[in-house]
Amino acid sequence: MAFALELLIAALLVIGAFFLLVGSIGLAKLPDMMRRLHGPTKATTLGIGAILIASIVHAWAVRGYLSLHELLITLFLFLAAPITAYMIAKAHILVSRETQDAMTPTGTEAPWSTLSEPAPRPAREREEAAPERG
Repeated sequence: MAFALELLIAALLVIGAFFLLVGSIGLAKLPDMMRRLHGPTKATTLGIGAILIASIVHAWAVRGYLSLHELLITLFLFLAAPITAYMIAKAHILVSRETQDAMTPTGTEAPWSTLSEPAPRPAREREEAAPERG
């Protein structure tokens, strides 16, 4: 294998490992769930993509043909990661009253499409909001 190809594969592996590390640290260290989604969905997906490209280049250099397995894994990963993150974020917004309150208003009477009904308030907030009975 040519030195340039080995250098390219090594660089892709190092770049992929770096992004995997950044994504993992983001997942562990960011303060709330919505911010933690960015680590595994963006940085880690990019890291895995770089490693899969390194594997494709290695298979091409050693065997002389492109490996279809890595291409299919890359395609699946790039399609599944954003959809999964979108569904997790929608589920989090639906059950988290704090996140719903922090969202900007839609500007119309209609709520966000995620929120057909607002999440129930905790018992303490309901008691504070209820009129006092004498």
